[in-house]
Amino acid sequence: MPSVNILEKYDKFSAHWTPKIIGECNGQAVKIAKVKDSFVWHAHENEDELFMVYKGTLHIELHSGETVSIRPNEMYIVPRGVEHRPYTDGEEVWILMFEPTETLNTGTAEKGEKTVEELEKI
Repeated sequence: MPSVNILEKYDKFSAHWTPKIIGECNGQAVKIAKVKDSFVWHAHENEDELFMVYKGTLHIELHSGETVSIRPNEMYIVPRGVEHRPYTDGEEVWILMFEPTETLNTGTAEKGEKTVEELEKI
């Protein structure tokens, strides 16, 4: 299996909030996404969610009122069950996520326009 150039993978799509799978390891999916503006409030009942930023700044608003800002080469893990809402300041942000393969991007939120049920592998 050849190595994966993560930055080249970002060149393969332009849609926001549509995670793509770039690898799998021990039942965990390695997902990348381009995000802009705000996502929906949601939680993942059984999974922690790791966010790593490659480009831009991602903010994660927590239901507790705290906001975590993640910059390039930084990561943050949202613990399972914690309601959160990722957003940007209007700029496009490139993120990488580790989570179980079957994890739905909108978690416990009602399915809507930002829900991606079948992720594309690139």
